[in-house]
Amino acid sequence: MMTLWPLDFWGWWIVGAALLVVELLAPGTFFLWLGIAAGVVGLVVWLVPAFPWQAQLVLFAVLTLASVVAWRAYLRRRPIQTDRPALNRRGEQYIGRTAVLAEPIANGRGTLKLDDTVWRIAGPDLAAGTRVQVAGVDGAVLVVVGTE
Repeated sequence: MMTLWPLDFWGWWIVGAALLVVELLAPGTFFLWLGIAAGVVGLVVWLVPAFPWQAQLVLFAVLTLASVVAWRAYLRRRPIQTDRPALNRRGEQYIGRTAVLAEPIANGRGTLKLDDTVWRIAGPDLAAGTRVQVAGVDGAVLVVVGTE
């Protein structure tokens, strides 16, 4: 007899394994929970072979949603601790640094070289040669103030 739903427990386990492989290639942890949910549905179908395909889909959706929500709640309660919290927010790494302006700030805008990068800066109009301190970040623009 031909069925409309061809996934037996092996099918669910293969889908789960494929989703876990996708998790290895993609950033984040979203596909991990889909893969685990598919594996659990495969286990249920293995234990109860007559489990209807509609219930399989509902179980997969519920397990996926519950696991993703639970993981997000867990991460909110226990944020990942790191010794470099500004690693992917490069501009924030420069807050507090001082440098000397090579070019003046005119009309509140200018440029400043820090390390190996020339940054756009915003701040009060200041002459070239003035020492400035990075006070904040606005997108990709460093906000500076004069220190002299």
